[in-house]
Amino acid sequence: MPWNQPGGDNKDPWGGGNRNNQGPPDLDELLKKITGKLGSFGGGGKGKGGGHAGSVGLIGILLLGAILWLASGFYIVSEGERGLVLRFGAYQYETGPGPHWHLPSPIEKVEVVNIDQVRSYQHRSSMLTQDENIVDIELAAQYRVNDAKAYTFNVRNPDMTLNQAVESALREAVGKSKMDFVLNEGRPQIASLSKELTQAMLDAYGTGMEITTMNLQQSQPPEQVQDAFNDAIKAREDNVRFVNEAEAYANSVVPIARGESARVIEEAKAYKEQVVSRAEGETDRFSKLLAAYRLAPDVTRERLYLETVEAVLSRTSKVVMDTKNGNSMMYLPLDKLIDRAAGTLPAPMPMPEINIPSAPGNTVRIPREQSRPAGRTTRESRR
Repeated sequence: MPWNQPGGDNKDPWGGGNRNNQGPPDLDELLKKITGKLGSFGGGGKGKGGGHAGSVGLIGILLLGAILWLASGFYIVSEGERGLVLRFGAYQYETGPGPHWHLPSPIEKVEVVNIDQVRSYQHRSSMLTQDENIVDIELAAQYRVNDAKAYTFNVRNPDMTLNQAVESALREAVGKSKMDFVLNEGRPQIASLSKELTQAMLDAYGTGMEITTMNLQQSQPPEQVQDAFNDAIKAREDNVRFVNEAEAYANSVVPIARGESARVIEEAKAYKEQVVSRAEGETDRFSKLLAAYRLAPDVTRERLYLETVEAVLSRTSKVVMDTKNGNSMMYLPLDKLIDRAAGTLPAPMPMPEINIPSAPGNTVRIPREQSRPAGRTTRESRR
């Protein structure tokens, strides 16, 4: 019956006697007992000789080495990493974050791959554009591992594969574009297209890598022709500046011209209404005058004659007096009359009528100024 089964004598086979009501033996004591038993098997029950002591030490070393060998199978995978377990070089399984154990080397080994680390890559080279010009391109990319197994086993050198894929995609994107597009506004589009082409090639190769960002940091012509391109860029900037100045001038002149045009149009409309109204008034006056002429032709004719003469004489500085055979001298303030006709003097006070004898049977009458405008004088000859 085994020593540790119920009903047995519960004696320690290693010489510990009865273990009832005792705690676990000390580790040093247990090792001594194990080495003692192994030594007795190897020494054939002989006394404490040199061969017995050597065999005991050898067995202890082997036992300790076995313990350390088994303990070396423990490993810990950190957060953001993956452990790939290989058995005799062949992939077995993948482990996540935390403590794990595997058969120690050389039976199994573990390769830990960081899948959260963002790696950087930079590429610079000279490339040919669609219009057969050479440009210097500098591109920066960032990537990470999204498949630890594919990254480790599918390609021999993932970084070299990435380098070749980026260069191939960038040359294709630049080769489909003209030089001005690559140097100026097309840089974001070139970077985006290169990223798509690179990711497609990496997925086709099964590299387990993912491109996170890709930027075209620099695109410029070769150094030998840099001065000529600087002159071209300056000319382009001057062109943009002149266009902006012209647009600003147009924006300032066009509203003024539109306002002036609107003013001229309104003045023309006002003049048109004025002319039409005046013509309508003249027509109405002529119609009334015609009716009056039909009723009294002589009076109307005389009236029209006098009004016409008054209108003509009011615009001249000459004074005509009819003094047939007259010797009387008459004084008239011509300067005052001329100033009054020009509108520079106020209208005079009403004056009484003055009869001046001129010739026998003729009288020159200067009437009062009542309803006539200032500056006008009327001479009536009474025969």
